[in-house]
Amino acid sequence: MSRTSGGVSDDAARVLIDKQSPQPYRAHVEAVSRVRRTAREAGLDRTLIELVNTRVSQLNGCAACLDVHVRTALARGETSQRLAVLPAWRDTTLFMDKERAALTLAESITTLPDARTQDQDYADARKHLTPDELSAVAWVAIAINAFNRISIVSRHTVHAEAHSSVGTLQPQPASSTERSP
Repeated sequence: MSRTSGGVSDDAARVLIDKQSPQPYRAHVEAVSRVRRTAREAGLDRTLIELVNTRVSQLNGCAACLDVHVRTALARGETSQRLAVLPAWRDTTLFMDKERAALTLAESITTLPDARTQDQDYADARKHLTPDELSAVAWVAIAINAFNRISIVSRHTVHAEAHSSVGTLQPQPASSTERSP
């Protein structure tokens, strides 16, 4: 049995499903484009969408999507402090009510807790999101969950950024395979 440099047999190498079967991938990219348009039409700010994308990707442990969405959030004006504490957002005062509602709903959609908890999460989100906003956040969470799974199943890699000076990283262009909401 041959081995790769990482100690995994060649037989265990992952297939990049987005490359191997491009039609379903392109259909998903088109769906995500519609989700993004729905979020925009609902009046949701892109930084809120990137918070949802980042939080869902944290929950799923998707390095490739985290790389893309943290970078995008920062480019859209999100602060490094808020991104740093995002896993503990409930324990800070850094997030507004609408953001908390969106994060609550996105986490519930991602983790699928018991029905009672889902109902409570939904009710909490309804307090601060209009029906259009709630629907858009739900679709964003569903779309990024799907992208997380595409990247995790394919084991998309994250490449190191180029250093411009000590302690400062320069963003590199996002992977062409990542086009989530």
